[in-house]
Amino acid sequence: MSDATDRRVIAWCSVSIDGYSSGPEGPAKDTWLYRHALDDATAEHFEGIWRGCSSALVGKNNYLGFHAVWPAITRDPATDHRTRALGRWLDDVDKAVVSTTLTETPWSNSRVFPDSHSAVDALRAEEGTNVLVMNSATLIQSLLREDLVDDLRLAVVPVMLGGGLRLLPDDAAGSWSLASTTVLAHGAVSLHYRRER
Repeated sequence: MSDATDRRVIAWCSVSIDGYSSGPEGPAKDTWLYRHALDDATAEHFEGIWRGCSSALVGKNNYLGFHAVWPAITRDPATDHRTRALGRWLDDVDKAVVSTTLTETPWSNSRVFPDSHSAVDALRAEEGTNVLVMNSATLIQSLLREDLVDDLRLAVVPVMLGGGLRLLPDDAAGSWSLASTTVLAHGAVSLHYRRER
């Protein structure tokens, strides 16, 4: 375990080249995202990110959505080993959920925080490795506005959606340095930025 002060908050999201994390018809129609995420080489790259984290920070909608599908995916014998490993990680990892309305946490190792600032403060005060914010665009926007993100990991997928849920907010500012780039499958690129402080 690292020192509590060493914990980094990593915002991780796949986006279209016009900056959307979800298209105009919502996540149920985001086939562009699923095709990208299911590629073997892409999944291997993503595994290198989530394995370095001992806490997941998510918004209510992603928490409920993940809980609705991942336990069944993990138990399905047809699921490939890498996807099953991610499902086990999601089951076991410390899950911090930001919500003002969630009253029950049906998934193991879950707890609720009323806002992003209190969640990050609590997680930074605890022992563990990095904190991963997984594809929760609204939460990532809030964290960026409050300057609580240390690393921004974007998988830019070569599709233009023309609308939907934009990832980066207009009212957040800051300087970032490029830590690495990785070419993924089908022309996608992974960008790793670190916040300059």
